[in-house]
Amino acid sequence: MKTFDHLSVIGLREWIALPELGMVGLRAKIDTGASTSTLHASDIVPFEKDGERWVRFTAHLGTLVQRRHRCEAQVVSVKTIKSSNGLAQTRYVIRTLLALGDRAWPIEFTLACRKTMRYRVLLGSKALVQGQLVVNPALAYVQEKPTLSLPGAQ
Repeated sequence: MKTFDHLSVIGLREWIALPELGMVGLRAKIDTGASTSTLHASDIVPFEKDGERWVRFTAHLGTLVQRRHRCEAQVVSVKTIKSSNGLAQTRYVIRTLLALGDRAWPIEFTLACRKTMRYRVLLGSKALVQGQLVVNPALAYVQEKPTLSLPGAQ
């Protein structure tokens, strides 16, 4: 059996932060079957800022206690995504810093309504590849909770 020492191990669920959006203490489910990561968002309104496409949206945090956080982010693209139930949706794609454990790196998120889902954030395979992560599905919350004051996470 081969092992890869340069890869960090995470569990099926992990605590994350999105420092550029001002959010910390998010529970994320790791979804290796999804290519792109998804963030639960509502009230998505596109606008223009300095000649660029942006979106304002409400991010929803927590499962038992709902917290809402207003965000703005530049639009990277608009994608048609086929969800697990087979329906196609057009979604805005943003790029923001993901903090997991003691590391942070930029990843893309599609914005979608996940109000009926248990986890408000899904981390897809592209984020795992970019972070050089492997998943042990028998584990959960392997990494420490990240904070907003990570070095380089401005």
